[in-house]
Amino acid sequence: MSTDDEGAPRGDGAPSADGADDYHENAEQSVIAVDENDEEQGLVNRLDAHTGDGTRHRAFTALLFDEDDRILLAQRSPKKRLWDTHWDGTVASHPIQGQTQVEATRQRLEEELGVTPEQYDNLRVTDRFEYKRYYMDEGLEHEVCAVLKATLLDTTLDPDPEEVGGYMWVPYERLHEHPRWYRQLRLCPWFEIAMRRDFE
Repeated sequence: MSTDDEGAPRGDGAPSADGADDYHENAEQSVIAVDENDEEQGLVNRLDAHTGDGTRHRAFTALLFDEDDRILLAQRSPKKRLWDTHWDGTVASHPIQGQTQVEATRQRLEEELGVTPEQYDNLRVTDRFEYKRYYMDEGLEHEVCAVLKATLLDTTLDPDPEEVGGYMWVPYERLHEHPRWYRQLRLCPWFEIAMRRDFE
């Protein structure tokens, strides 16, 4: 669910024997492997966690709303390998070791959308669920995903085009109740799950 490009072929950081460059920056990164209760089980290479059968790991999705209960949706950059150009909740990623979900969310909001803590109120964890989904033959997500919410009081945005393909404000309840009205939007699976659980 990271906003970074996931699922590239696993490499050792060097060009392959045939001259093709298998290296990807995520080969130098780790995610936190967890059990079904979100208890840490150590670190796992980020690419390994998103290829083959994958490894269950910790993630989050954050949903920001304005004062009229519209949700801010962000489109994943077309440069992403997994769920490229799909529409997501406001931000989604993986915390690093020692980082809380709230801290990780604050960081990603600022990096991806230019949103600072002074702009929103009451950022908190509201839900958590496990899911596993494959994306064509490119990779997969197997995550215990925390859901965080906040109200954006100042809706000024400065999105990073390397991370965000576009954004829009959508009435949250209408999006859930009338999916056919929004079927031109391909939604990320973790966001669809989080939204469905909100209205169960």
